[in-house]
Amino acid sequence: MLLPSIFGENLFDDWMDFPKWNDFGNIDKKLYGKHAAHVMKTDVHEHDDGYEVVIDLPGFKKDELQISLDNGYLSVSASKGVDKDEKNKKGKIIRQERYAGSMQRSFFVGDNLTEEDIKAKFEDGVLKLNIPKKEARKLPESKTIAIEG
Repeated sequence: MLLPSIFGENLFDDWMDFPKWNDFGNIDKKLYGKHAAHVMKTDVHEHDDGYEVVIDLPGFKKDELQISLDNGYLSVSASKGVDKDEKNKKGKIIRQERYAGSMQRSFFVGDNLTEEDIKAKFEDGVLKLNIPKKEARKLPESKTIAIEG
């Protein structure tokens, strides 16, 4: 049985989804709708010797993250599930907003970096990646071959 509401089926749904509730121009909500909370919030800082990428991943554990480098693309993915057998001993859940699922971001970092070049640290729900600046591999200069005769 759902709680009564004068606005719809469930009082809590209407209260949480009220269109003017705390809407101070939240661009993520406008762009991504109800999935705004599941976007990896990312800052990129440039330094003289490299870049620092800071990604907010609240609620995730280190073992739920994966970082890979493939063809110059650095990909960060996070995945967490919900234990379907978990029961709330104090009553049934009438609204669940905590995230369960997966998300991914990719950044082109150049094909001259290796996995060993990139350093990653995860602490307090924040992933920090340090990516060095490396010059692109120089192509061999073209050399001419002398023709005899």
